[in-house]
Amino acid sequence: MSENESSEISDVAPSSIRHLIGQKGVIDQVAVALDASFADNRKFDHSLLVGPPGVGKSALAAVIAAEMAADFHEVLGQSIKQPSDLNALLLGAKDKDVVHLDECHELAKPYQTALYRAIDKREIVLSGSGKPGSTPQSIPLGDFTLLLSTTDEYNLLQPLRDRMRLLLRFDFYSNQDLTTVLLQRSRALRWEVEGQVLPLVAQRARGTPRLALRLLQSCRRVCRAVGESTITGEHLERACALEQIDDLGLGPVEQRYLKIVASGASRLNVVASMLGLPGKTVSEVVEPFLIRAGLVAKDDQGRRQITSEGRGHLLTLRRDSV
Repeated sequence: MSENESSEISDVAPSSIRHLIGQKGVIDQVAVALDASFADNRKFDHSLLVGPPGVGKSALAAVIAAEMAADFHEVLGQSIKQPSDLNALLLGAKDKDVVHLDECHELAKPYQTALYRAIDKREIVLSGSGKPGSTPQSIPLGDFTLLLSTTDEYNLLQPLRDRMRLLLRFDFYSNQDLTTVLLQRSRALRWEVEGQVLPLVAQRARGTPRLALRLLQSCRRVCRAVGESTITGEHLERACALEQIDDLGLGPVEQRYLKIVASGASRLNVVASMLGLPGKTVSEVVEPFLIRAGLVAKDDQGRRQITSEGRGHLLTLRRDSV
């Protein structure tokens, strides 16, 4: 490995809006908002970033801060457990700083209320000490930018959503865009990769850059484990075998799901019981890609049934296992 070559996929990340790939509608919105902020010499607008996991919401938040040359404060919604946690986050932000609250739907409702009141009045109110005669104390806040990222926008209070001036909706990536993301990252890391490998990695990533980059890192791990420096198709095959994923990126649970519904239309509770998983996990984690990929469908009674594409994929799996 050369001195300038990194071994971790996370060692490089986009630092400019020009480096971002895909999500054209979102990027166009942000570019216009950045230009307007610079023209008016003001902060970036409060924004709500909505979309499935792993499609670049956090990366865009960091890029917005970099473009604004602002300090970046990032915290997970579920990490705010008490009022002092939220107060510390807000008081630490100066004018034009960017505060990114990731997985903001995990923020408890009382804190959501406190948050939108804080950005409305640009102040927080600390309750009195409890001693006789003590009074609440108002503390002013910096004029910062609030970025909220979520996979479930409707679990946010309506007043909080309404205060976000930009609504940035992310979608899954095409295989072509994912291939470009992988090419950009591998070049930045100075990794040598055979040309046919990146599209095959993208094909297994379910439209999600995070999964694509993770699989590329796995290929790199296999490559280095055998003392080689160029990632090849053989390394990809070995990485997929180790992680037990197939040509569509389905893991053991998804493959078992297909086999269950291939025997006949089944209700969610039956499928979940056979998989040994909670029904909510199956409906929110296992099923979405299978349905989006056209491998599974629901009938009028809500029963899960395999499609012709799903049966074709199972046949491919059986042939490959022979």
